[in-house]
Amino acid sequence: MVGFGVVVPVLPVYVRSFGVGYLEIGAVVSAFALMRFVASPFCGRLIDWLGERTLLAIGIGIVALSSALVGLAGSYVEILLLRGAGGIGSAMFTVSAMTLLLRSTPASSRGRSVGFYQGGFLLGGMAGPAIGGVLATVSLTAPFFFYAGTLAVAGLVGLVLLQRGAVEDSGAPAPAELPLRSVLRDPRFRAACLANFANGWTSLGVRSALIPVLVVEVLSGTAAWTGAAFAIAAVVQTIALGPAGRFVDTVGRKPAILGAYTVAAATILAISIAPNFAILTVLLCVYGIAAAFMGTAPAAAVGDATAGARGGRPVAVFSMTSDLGAIAGPLVAGWLVDVASFPAAFGVAAVFLLIAALSALRMPREAPPAE
Repeated sequence: MVGFGVVVPVLPVYVRSFGVGYLEIGAVVSAFALMRFVASPFCGRLIDWLGERTLLAIGIGIVALSSALVGLAGSYVEILLLRGAGGIGSAMFTVSAMTLLLRSTPASSRGRSVGFYQGGFLLGGMAGPAIGGVLATVSLTAPFFFYAGTLAVAGLVGLVLLQRGAVEDSGAPAPAELPLRSVLRDPRFRAACLANFANGWTSLGVRSALIPVLVVEVLSGTAAWTGAAFAIAAVVQTIALGPAGRFVDTVGRKPAILGAYTVAAATILAISIAPNFAILTVLLCVYGIAAAFMGTAPAAAVGDATAGARGGRPVAVFSMTSDLGAIAGPLVAGWLVDVASFPAAFGVAAVFLLIAALSALRMPREAPPAE
């Protein structure tokens, strides 16, 4: 995730250097998420054919190669196509990694395992932009080669550490694959997918797309203010991941989803009417704490619904819901700001979060898992 963070601050500037407009810049960003969404349904079947370990390595390899080629691109069209290819590889390795994680961890520690996994993404997301800024002083293409290099190292480490059959040999054999239809009927899985969609819409879409504009146009701040607020909130969220994982494992997935998504709904609505930067930062920190639970409880619920069975299709569907929210969220929220107001856009996000919270009421009450 450090590598991904490295290219985030550089990609729009690099694309702009090819003499294109802001719409074309947005298309490059959207191409990655769109192809992730398109590729995710096929990842489950590929996991059945190839296994998590092999697909993870292939996916990382595709993203590494496409990122290096972006640094060598000679035209805008090449960048657009290569970023789309990177989205396909990203879907492969994220779905296979989450499938492997959920299948190889017992229910009693699944929340903490997901929290640790999410923590790696957060830490990389915080450190990456700083490294990318330094590399950009050398060349606008340097971050892409750095990204490719970090992915190559990660792929090699994965191939070495994830020995074939390690999951099966470490304990009892995993259950046979559950039919997707059976998983879709499980209220835990349905609640997790609704929660993931709402999280994608709000966290990856509305929060990232509109808060920077809110800071500049409503609070008369600067982009540096936005970066500082996001960084502080990310630190708070990272610290909260450990307690969130323990809560999810000991108290349960259901109360975690119900409580976290309710708090997030109230917070995201309050952010839209924050009177100053200080209060905005506090609200972002509160949202970060809720997001720590939002990132762990739904994924753990998916692991419970699949009961550690083989097959990546349920995880692929779960991943798609977040991608769908991340694609539609910024578009709808931006349109609502144009035709109505910031509170209207944030209010719709709050409604989705509340729907996700209410969906948890249909989840069965969990017995505390045995250690």
